[in-house]
Amino acid sequence: MAVRTPDPDPNERDDEEGSSRDPLRGLGSSIGRPGSAGNPAWLSDVELAEARRRLPMLYVEAVPVRLDGMGAVTEVGILLRATPMGEISRTIVSGRVRYGETVRDALFRHLENDLGPMAFPMLPPQPAPFTVAEYFPIPGVSAYHDDRQHAVSLAFVVPVTGTCEPRQDALEVTWMSPEEASSDALAAEMEGGRSSLVRQALASVGALR
Repeated sequence: MAVRTPDPDPNERDDEEGSSRDPLRGLGSSIGRPGSAGNPAWLSDVELAEARRRLPMLYVEAVPVRLDGMGAVTEVGILLRATPMGEISRTIVSGRVRYGETVRDALFRHLENDLGPMAFPMLPPQPAPFTVAEYFPIPGVSAYHDDRQHAVSLAFVVPVTGTCEPRQDALEVTWMSPEEASSDALAAEMEGGRSSLVRQALASVGALR
């Protein structure tokens, strides 16, 4: 099943005052493009399609986990997501890195978008991915498939300590044991080969038995 990560809204507002968290804001209006709502990180549908035909796209992906008092993973958060085509699938937190945005900021933005503002992800100052996943539009090139594009994804395990209230096209987050999250039954429901990514995530923190 293809990856169907939503594209960001050019008018997205990230704080209570309604100001966009735009890393390049204030650098001059000449950076923006017509129809981009003044946000240089935004691409129109035509621009995005053209970029996807010519360039690998950079993504971040996060496997949310809950830890016990000893730091061991007790639960893994798996999203139930509706695709633009009306399909329902299981997936993890995922999305593009914007131009001018740090990897840490991109991770935080997508975690907040998918899990809600009260999830309280524990992100170190310089997060390190547990692996780099390559998605190809042609099946069989790697374990990961995305029929829209060639995407390079930095994948992270991210502990969360708060209450998760999924937003946007994430319908719910299901907390599973590491055994359930690495099962063949869940793999059959996950998109783009991401079940392999979940297993790698659990192996990287010693939670895969």
